[in-house]
Amino acid sequence: MNIEEVREYCLSLPNVTEQFPFDDVSLVFKVEDKMFLLLPLDAEEPSVSLKCNPEMAVELRERYQAVESAYHFNKKHWNAIFLERDMPDEEIKKWIRHSFREVIAKLPKKIRDRYAD
Repeated sequence: MNIEEVREYCLSLPNVTEQFPFDDVSLVFKVEDKMFLLLPLDAEEPSVSLKCNPEMAVELRERYQAVESAYHFNKKHWNAIFLERDMPDEEIKKWIRHSFREVIAKLPKKIRDRYAD
């Protein structure tokens, strides 16, 4: 996947918004005003940073060399997936959905119910 494909995929998820957080070098994707993905625009090697629960974060880093730990906004369990390394597009989409669901799972029940499968 390239950066534009990641952007389009994120925006295809329900109620996702994008914004420049505090600079013009990255995009932040949010659902219900909670960040689930950071897309650096100025990186030498294109990547996405996304949220994972602790177990999934370890699994992701163990399975793919394209994944490294990333810490943004002083939050743990973020992983950087390098888009030009050997990771299939469907796997990248799977982890984007996982990050999206991680945020949904922490929302109040009345909001979370809108996202039930």
